[in-house]
Amino acid sequence: MEERKKRISAFMRERAYKPLKFEELAVVLDVPENERNDLKNLLDEMEAEGLIIKTRKERYGVPERMGLAAGRFQGNEKGFGFVLPDSGGEDIFIPANSINGAMHGDRVIARLTGKTHSGRHQEGEIINVIERVNKTIVGKFDHGEHFGFVTPDHSRLSGDIFIPREFINGAKKGQKVVVEITKWPEKNRNAEGRIIEILGNEGEKGVDVMSIIRAYGIPYEFPEEVLKEARAVPRSVKEEDIKNRRDLRSLRMVTIDGEDARDLDDAVSIEKLPDGTYRLGVHIADVTHYVKEGSALDKEALKRGTSVYFPDRVIPMLPKELSNNICSLNAGTDRLAFSVMMDVDLQGNVKDHDIFESVINVNERMTYTAVYKILEEDDAELKERYKDYIDDFEKMKALALILKEKRRRRGAVDFDFDETKVIVDDDGKTIDIKRYKMTIANNIIEEFMLLCNEVVSEHFYWIGIPFVYRIHEDPDPEKMENLNMILAHFGYRLKGYRDVHPKAIQEVVSQVKGKPEEKAINMIILRSLQKARYSDTHDWHFGLAAEYYSHFTSPIRRYPDLIIHRIMKEQISGKLDEERIEHYKGILHEIAIKSSERERAAQDAERDCIELKKAEFMT
Repeated sequence: MEERKKRISAFMRERAYKPLKFEELAVVLDVPENERNDLKNLLDEMEAEGLIIKTRKERYGVPERMGLAAGRFQGNEKGFGFVLPDSGGEDIFIPANSINGAMHGDRVIARLTGKTHSGRHQEGEIINVIERVNKTIVGKFDHGEHFGFVTPDHSRLSGDIFIPREFINGAKKGQKVVVEITKWPEKNRNAEGRIIEILGNEGEKGVDVMSIIRAYGIPYEFPEEVLKEARAVPRSVKEEDIKNRRDLRSLRMVTIDGEDARDLDDAVSIEKLPDGTYRLGVHIADVTHYVKEGSALDKEALKRGTSVYFPDRVIPMLPKELSNNICSLNAGTDRLAFSVMMDVDLQGNVKDHDIFESVINVNERMTYTAVYKILEEDDAELKERYKDYIDDFEKMKALALILKEKRRRRGAVDFDFDETKVIVDDDGKTIDIKRYKMTIANNIIEEFMLLCNEVVSEHFYWIGIPFVYRIHEDPDPEKMENLNMILAHFGYRLKGYRDVHPKAIQEVVSQVKGKPEEKAINMIILRSLQKARYSDTHDWHFGLAAEYYSHFTSPIRRYPDLIIHRIMKEQISGKLDEERIEHYKGILHEIAIKSSERERAAQDAERDCIELKKAEFMT
């Protein structure tokens, strides 16, 4: 289905194509009479998705060839907005009087009307809303004598929502509420809605974070059916679970995570072979052994897409019975895993690898802080406590530096952004903000996970089975040209910006390192690049300069990792027959899209919460 859509879209984008009526199109595409209903349904679906347009004269074409553009509407608190075209290219400015009822985040069709007064942007008018995304909105309630209204928290949702008296449902002035939209806005009329949830008064414990959670549609309570399945999951590994698995319980390995991490889904092992080659083991929790396809746990994990991390709470993708217990690689307990063993030479090349199901038993639960102090601060107490592992940590450090240098040579872009850790008290109030500096301990895990993800992705790409890739497409040339002009004001130049290579970006990032403008320029560069996303179609990862990349190493907290574990398990066991291959071909496209959407929602929610807590701390 998706392949047919791509072929039809590509055909309509050809220079020689002129908009055709349905019968003409069916003839040109050589569609038999008995299959034309299917074609009609497909075209209707493509039209609903904004991939194609049907004119008043019932001719079909792609929007960009008809003076139109399909894309996401990005609102602005001042009333105007922009359409970000699906096809890429320049954003389209939409004046306030041309929004015609669209809301921030909606998928729309815009008609191009010319250039703005400044000549800097295409200008347009929204003529159709394809998809409404704001089914519910969080905001502050106020009321008049006969009606109420809600001012959205999200600044990009610029219009108040009218609440008829009968739908106020007990809300009081100043309370944070959740509104369900009952009538969408039109050109000169605000949206209408009814209050479905009262979150509480501003300043009450937890109301600020809950407002963000509800605004981004993040499920925060597990349905009883999901909890029931979670409670039924075994608390320990059974003897029958170990059959047909490679037993690595005698292999020394550790986890390295933050102090407060509970969902430990990766462990690492290392040894040096007689020829100087490193044998690196990355061992990932086998979540799919417990989360079966089509189960309530599986459906809920797909719905959530990812775990979400706030300063005062974690909203996990899976219930704690799995995320913190049987699937977490807790030290001293047998755990089921997927292991990837890689032989890596002194130049960082993987000379050989093996991917298999295993049973493991982690020796130590290490923290980034402890490993850093052992390696960089020569901490005597920690070195004595972990004396049996010091040689392993030294090998890990050496290999991580080799791998990082190899990535640098091929052009991978590393932005040196410090992370912020917000400390809150039991009431959720911010009591401290700390800068979290990435250290060699973080680098060890980052480099090992990056390498493992590349190895797994390339391995299964060449087998030729359906898979989910983590792709990062080449930057838009127009955005690179604008970036180059901005950089010129600071005295920098982006080489080959019309067909930019990651190395050119890397070079600028390196040049600004340590300069007063470093943070600002890095942020401008980051915003000029495409967003990484999940895809069922292979493409490279621009930012990593990696030809093959997938997310494999975090199945406890990311659904794409879980689904490729399931595919890998079937392939390794010989159960991935033609029927199952067709099954995955039919579902992976939607899974990739949904996972990308949930990831963006989680990232935006986490960012908003951090900014909120920072502002709270400063007032």
